[in-house]
Amino acid sequence: MLASYAIDFGTSNTVITRWNSATQQAETVSLPGISQQLSQNPPLIPSLLYLEDANQGKVVVGQAVRDRGLDLSSDNRFFQSFKRGIGANIQGFLPELDGKIISFEEVGGLFLNQIISQLSPSLNQEGEEAVIESLTLTVPVDSFETYRHWLTGVCQTLPVEQVRILDEPTAAALGYGIPDGDILLVIDFGGGTVDLSLVQLNQNPQTSKKPLGFILKWGEKSLGESSGQKVKIARVLAKAGQNLGGSDLDNWLVDYFAETQGLTKSPLTTRLAERLKIQLSEQESATEVYFNDETFESYELKLDRNSFETILKERQFFEILDEMMAQLLQQGRGSGIEVSDINAVLLVGGTVKIPAVQSWVQQYFDSDKIRCEKPFEAIAQGALQLSQGIEIQDFLYHNYGIRYWDRRNNCHNWHSLIKAGQVYPMNQPVELVLGASIENQPRIELVVGELGADTSTTEVYFEGDRLITRQIGGGKTSVQALNDREGARSIAQLDPPGNPGSDRIKIQFWVDAQRSLRVSVEDLLTNQTLLDNQSVAQLR
Repeated sequence: MLASYAIDFGTSNTVITRWNSATQQAETVSLPGISQQLSQNPPLIPSLLYLEDANQGKVVVGQAVRDRGLDLSSDNRFFQSFKRGIGANIQGFLPELDGKIISFEEVGGLFLNQIISQLSPSLNQEGEEAVIESLTLTVPVDSFETYRHWLTGVCQTLPVEQVRILDEPTAAALGYGIPDGDILLVIDFGGGTVDLSLVQLNQNPQTSKKPLGFILKWGEKSLGESSGQKVKIARVLAKAGQNLGGSDLDNWLVDYFAETQGLTKSPLTTRLAERLKIQLSEQESATEVYFNDETFESYELKLDRNSFETILKERQFFEILDEMMAQLLQQGRGSGIEVSDINAVLLVGGTVKIPAVQSWVQQYFDSDKIRCEKPFEAIAQGALQLSQGIEIQDFLYHNYGIRYWDRRNNCHNWHSLIKAGQVYPMNQPVELVLGASIENQPRIELVVGELGADTSTTEVYFEGDRLITRQIGGGKTSVQALNDREGARSIAQLDPPGNPGSDRIKIQFWVDAQRSLRVSVEDLLTNQTLLDNQSVAQLR
């Protein structure tokens, strides 16, 4: 028996969905002992891990960590919010456990492996073993490439036939089941990130037999081979993202109570702050009381919505969100989309349940356009549709260019080649003609870079035992070279050697369906093809 699953791996909570072939619908999976059972929410798996043995990979995950009280002490073996550390340049302490340094990538891999191992194997009514044929994992839009590289390694050991990834906002749009042709704004505000995305769903009359989605691992069968079905295309029009989430708000509340009541900062007090925050989503004021019958420590924390909103304002919370919205709407206007053209605003992630966040959204959009009925399940349910005939048409999030020597300023500079917003795969290549710059030049080299003009940078670091983020810098143009290493820069060996004064090679650049920048190079002197459809860099 073959089964399709999707996992929304979140900073605070993780959701798993499965396609029910009998009902032809997605259903949320509950794992005994691991999933949290709350009456007001679907089965959520707390993204928590306790590492009992680093060498054997023995772990406790999810609700079991809380049930055993493993999250209430400052123990280096306890990990939370570890999704935020994956691929980040962490400043601070990473623990050494059982003789080895533990990375957040390892913790994330152990967490995913543990919950996936609970899904299979199982037996169907005929006694056949159930096999996970298709698994789709969702990732933050602003860290897509980072997570792609990490998951490529993780998924090779998973007992799964096929693994894909999809960015979280696009998955959310699919999960809400919006009619074809509508233009949607997805606000995905979870525990670790906030992502805004403009998405449009279209119906493609053509049948498709090619694999769907960004594939990390592919088994012997192709899901699209035998279906011959019509596919939908979800087109992403604009994106904006920040490393800001509910765990930051928890830390801000702990800081507030530390200043006003002398509260000690610890995993326990952070947990109490999170509970206060959750209560304030449902009621005007909240109280949390804790008493330890062994140490006789006691806490009583009180907060109302007005005080909570004041804390958010002091942290420039709404200014950060306004800046993101302005960035997104500017991108949308570049594609001819005005605010009035947006048909629906979809809110996903636990942080969107905060009334102050919903009020912020209502400053931009009419209430009848805003939907928030399934903030926890929409992403996982939408991702599951990749195995049911959904194809994603995305665009490049950054500008890309090539490095050249700027004689006027006597330094290297960058020539823009492919603009942000370019849909891929590209239908038409970008052409560039180059000549030699010195006598008897044996080869031509090109360095490809990701060009950006970031107004701020997110720094991830430790404060005590807490992993937090902050915004630093501003107004600086950043460039990240993608192939500036030995053996990767050379794109043309010239025979005979080149000389200045005439064009020597013609280069064609394009981006394929897997975000790979490819080139073909023709020697204009000898009419020979020097490179044919060669990948030179992976874009994002």
